[in-house]
Amino acid sequence: MSPTAVNGTTTHDRFESGLNLSILGLGAEYPPFRVGPEALETLANRFYPPSTALKKVLSINRYTGIDARAAVGDIDHPLVNQPTAPSISELNDFFRKEGVGLSVKACKKAIEEWGGNVDEITHVVSTTCTNSANPGFDHYVTKELGLRAGVEKILLHGIGCSGGLAAIRAAANLALGSSFRKKPARVLVFACELSSVMVRSELDSIDKEQKTRIGVCLFSDCASACVLSNGIGEEHDVLTPVYELLGWKHEILEDTDKDLGFDVDPLGWKVVLTPRVPAMAAAAVSPAFQDLLKSIPALHTNGKSPMASDFDWALHPGGSTIITGVEQAMNLTVDHLRASYEIYVSCGNSSSATIMAVMDHLRNLGEGREHVVACAFGPGISLEMMILRRPKATVDGLLTEDVD
Repeated sequence: MSPTAVNGTTTHDRFESGLNLSILGLGAEYPPFRVGPEALETLANRFYPPSTALKKVLSINRYTGIDARAAVGDIDHPLVNQPTAPSISELNDFFRKEGVGLSVKACKKAIEEWGGNVDEITHVVSTTCTNSANPGFDHYVTKELGLRAGVEKILLHGIGCSGGLAAIRAAANLALGSSFRKKPARVLVFACELSSVMVRSELDSIDKEQKTRIGVCLFSDCASACVLSNGIGEEHDVLTPVYELLGWKHEILEDTDKDLGFDVDPLGWKVVLTPRVPAMAAAAVSPAFQDLLKSIPALHTNGKSPMASDFDWALHPGGSTIITGVEQAMNLTVDHLRASYEIYVSCGNSSSATIMAVMDHLRNLGEGREHVVACAFGPGISLEMMILRRPKATVDGLLTEDVD
């Protein structure tokens, strides 16, 4: 299905919310390797003695529901096969090369779909929780892309798995600021995580502390990106936006500081993930969704509010229990969360980069529902939620489509 032009002119029913914000390009880049559950067991047996804690973690690893996780290398990669776990310095050097390269590929996908010139990019908002060097990795990505030296950059830190959606929220607010000043905004947003190379650090902790740490069973590698526009000065009218932004919400759940995190360590970073997270996340979604609905009058027809099942859901796949918990709490079906499930099963949880990968995958799964709820949870615990709309192509006010 594709929009049809009449007399060479195609328009779109954009900007339902009045914010005039839309995503014009979107892309995700996964590295070439896929490691199955057996890979973790192989590495564990190579370097660590059997123990009760390790056996429990490896048992959990077999039943995460993840068929394979995306990784920058296979189980024989030199960085994870040293006598000791790689240091934070070694991990930084590795990210400087592989993370920047993966990010550039994702950004190029988003920019190509947008169709604009890199000189038109006004802002860059990026995030990662698997690197913290200064200058940040965004500095090197923008140089590789050939962006202007004066492009305004913001690198978000400390927001973990919610980072991708938080970065889009920050980009949206920057774009609204430009709109107030009557200036165009084309914001490049990207996220990148390289978690696979921290496997030895996590196995070290399991071995030394004899604690069950399930983060080592879930995380993977990915970069994702999008181009967000405030609509001012656009000349690419024939391009249908990927998503229109209708509204968003950010919230910190009370008394959850120690439940979800990513703590710095000489051997990289350590995942903090308590058993309370899935239930707390699921319980927080409904009130946040209702609050967000109230802020978007355009979604209400005849005085009635839509139900959660009226939307497709792009939920960050933090784990199988998080996805199923939200599914049950919101009375959804597997179909509503199909993109989240498929990304989780085929690629795993890539922290901040995953949500844009889910959004990208969702739009390739058929027509779907017009409105989409994007949701992610990060350290704190912080909740990020956004309502998006897939604009329909209109010609002179009438919806027309080519039928292939």
